[in-house]
Amino acid sequence: LIKNIYGNLFNKRNISSWKKEYSDHKIAGFSMEQMFEVVSDVENYEKFLPFCLKSVVHTRNEKELLGELQVGFPPVTESYVSKVTLVRPYLVKADCTDGRLFHHLNTTWRFTKPRLRNAHNFPNSCSVHFYISFEFKSLLHAQLANIFFDRLVSEMEAAFFKEAYRRYGTPKWTKSDTDAPT
Repeated sequence: LIKNIYGNLFNKRNISSWKKEYSDHKIAGFSMEQMFEVVSDVENYEKFLPFCLKSVVHTRNEKELLGELQVGFPPVTESYVSKVTLVRPYLVKADCTDGRLFHHLNTTWRFTKPRLRNAHNFPNSCSVHFYISFEFKSLLHAQLANIFFDRLVSEMEAAFFKEAYRRYGTPKWTKSDTDAPT
């Protein structure tokens, strides 16, 4: 494994793409407002988001914030600033603004009412649409992202749902759990 990582790490030809993208859609047993609260809580990312070592909000108002994250992919740690657009309870969109680490970094979380035949049975649920696209400036960061991308993104996405469970408890479906969306 170590030989494979180091062999791939320094071989520029092995980068399948400098740009990485991921999208997912889930039905969550939490309301749009609850999921919005978790995702927009940038100040506390360092407490629940893997690889986030520090999270600071420099300015914030009802519609946007300017946040700085220090992230660690051992042995490398870096920080970057993002402008985060907030449309309560529908959208949290972050765009990296400092350009030191990334050519671009865009993250979008959209929250909608679930489109289920029996959606009225699940009033405390929402559809969560997650999208991330990024491209590192450095070869080292691009190679690390290429090697650990799937793990990194799935752990990051799962962390937001785990935080919702921690804050709001187990989702409470109005029908039996066997009828609940997954």
